[in-house]
Amino acid sequence: MEKPLNNSSSHPPQWLNLQLIVTALETVQDLIVISLCIGLFCFMVLELREMFFSLLPPLNFKQVTADILFLLVLVELFRLLIIYLQEQRVSIGVAVEVCIVSVLREVIVRGVLETPWVQILSTGLFLLVLGVLLVVRVWLPPTFEGIDPERRLASRKRNLSDNKSASEPLEVNRF
Repeated sequence: MEKPLNNSSSHPPQWLNLQLIVTALETVQDLIVISLCIGLFCFMVLELREMFFSLLPPLNFKQVTADILFLLVLVELFRLLIIYLQEQRVSIGVAVEVCIVSVLREVIVRGVLETPWVQILSTGLFLLVLGVLLVVRVWLPPTFEGIDPERRLASRKRNLSDNKSASEPLEVNRF
């Protein structure tokens, strides 16, 4: 008679240490983000050098403005990566701010008068949606702190049902 295998899908084999694997993968991911930070920082230094050279005569105001705004986008991306390294999450607010600054940079560089009205209208609508997202994110539950909203709602519902049953009078069976 053969023994049934006790290797169910809910219990991994003992030789497979999932916590060690997850820790190793998170470390590799952090190293990737650190390398992105270093590369982005070096690129920002090069872009800053290029911006200072563009300030020399003859001065091209449109190019200087584009360089400054591009540098602001890079700073925001760098801040997004730093927040990820510190908190192990992507900040919705910073990501939306990067999108807003990027879109505004493109509008300023191209010029509003030279852009077709349909594109300006769609850009305005996109910026409106990003602005609403920036405001709505304040009301989103902070799930990144280890708080599971489903578990919190289930425990709240359980507490309410326990309180309701405790407040109801007990019925006594009379024979």
